[in-house]
Amino acid sequence: MELTRLGEKTYYIKNNTNIGIYKINDEEVYIIDTGNDKDCGKKILKVLEENNLKVKGIINTHSNSDHIGGNEVIEKRTGAIVLTHGIEVAFTKYPILEPSFLYGAKPFHDLENKFLMAKTSNAIDLENNLPEGLEYFSLKGHFFDMIGIKTSDDVYFLGDALFSSETINKYHLFFIYDVLEYLNTLEFLKTLNGKYYVFSHVELKENIKDLIEININKIKEISDNILKICKDKKTIEDIEKEIFDYYHLTMNLNQYVLVGSTIKAYLSYLITKEKMEYIIENNKLYFKTCN
Repeated sequence: MELTRLGEKTYYIKNNTNIGIYKINDEEVYIIDTGNDKDCGKKILKVLEENNLKVKGIINTHSNSDHIGGNEVIEKRTGAIVLTHGIEVAFTKYPILEPSFLYGAKPFHDLENKFLMAKTSNAIDLENNLPEGLEYFSLKGHFFDMIGIKTSDDVYFLGDALFSSETINKYHLFFIYDVLEYLNTLEFLKTLNGKYYVFSHVELKENIKDLIEININKIKEISDNILKICKDKKTIEDIEKEIFDYYHLTMNLNQYVLVGSTIKAYLSYLITKEKMEYIIENNKLYFKTCN
């Protein structure tokens, strides 16, 4: 890990989950997301220490475990304030909510792992609590109340609002909570005019227009495939298997609940758009494309 300067006050650390750093004075910084576990948190602290910087606060774009996993160790060692927004505050304070939401009930033990459930953080809402030089905006869709951060250097930290072409080509399906809101967010991203764009799992970008279109086109493709699959009524399990098989995906447990939840999000979207209907028949729930 190393600190890369993007502006007078703005830096980032390239990582599996890219980390934002914003200097509020000569000695103190706010961190934007903290990676997936305590080891990542320790590495962030080491990089900052090597650069004579101390942590004043943490801003989480959203509460997925790979964005808040380093919170606990940083919070304990520095006393940093932890900021996020809306429902993300509850998920950050009570991480059991993420595997519970994905599974749809109390998760069994194997789902209570660091990839789906971080350690708790004493988070508060960032409304009226951001330091001078930072502003936030809504990026709903990937998760409930995900936000982005713009710095005074015209650098945008955008969480999981876009996924890389490499990820899309390899996995096709990426986690989405609300497909309609995600599409609205992609349209919003087209309006941004920044110096740099830092996404959590994408190389640093100066232009994002082409990548936005790649994400939009993949969503349209998956929607069309689900509509084709459901010309005859299908259960959720039927749809999941056909989608997994179509894209030659082999699911482990974590991927199954994440991608399974995403497919349900597509079904909700298609019902909202009146392209699909649900049917309860013989005590089974089916989905069918509208004629």
